[in-house]
Amino acid sequence: MPSAYPGDLDSVKVRGPIVALDVHYEARRARVGCVAFRAWSDEAPVLERAIEVEGAPAAYAPGAFYLRELPYLLAAVRALRVAARVWVIDGYVTLAGGKPGLGARFAEAIGAPVVGVAKNEFHGGRAARVLRGASKKPLFVTAAGVPLDEAEAAVRAMHGPHRIPTLLARADRLARGG
Repeated sequence: MPSAYPGDLDSVKVRGPIVALDVHYEARRARVGCVAFRAWSDEAPVLERAIEVEGAPAAYAPGAFYLRELPYLLAAVRALRVAARVWVIDGYVTLAGGKPGLGARFAEAIGAPVVGVAKNEFHGGRAARVLRGASKKPLFVTAAGVPLDEAEAAVRAMHGPHRIPTLLARADRLARGG
């Protein structure tokens, strides 16, 4: 996992955007929705792209979700050629008992901080619960390379009145072909 922490997650001294990635699978390929923005509270992206990646996804294996998504995330990073200061994924960084999840493996592979924002709870995992808007259902935030309390505050500060922040919803729509 990356050991260098750049400090304030919105620091102008730190180069590069924040990039959110979301993956949608089809039978023989996947599409990765990519949305880059300068500050956590931004309403609009500075870059958005859908990246098609050939290859059938690995079968789902409980506790080994990374086997399914990691190849697509890494392909998107290579295609984007962006030095993000923080990457945001749809999933967990760490699982129960501190076991590395998708986000931890992604952070290790790219050598950069990763914030995981999951819509569903992974039982036994240690995640910050973030309530947004009027929703009574939390988002589950985990992180590698940044303090969890700062990742939690960053996700809470993201633009949008709903449970899912505007730019994370945009990455999801791009991944689904919207």
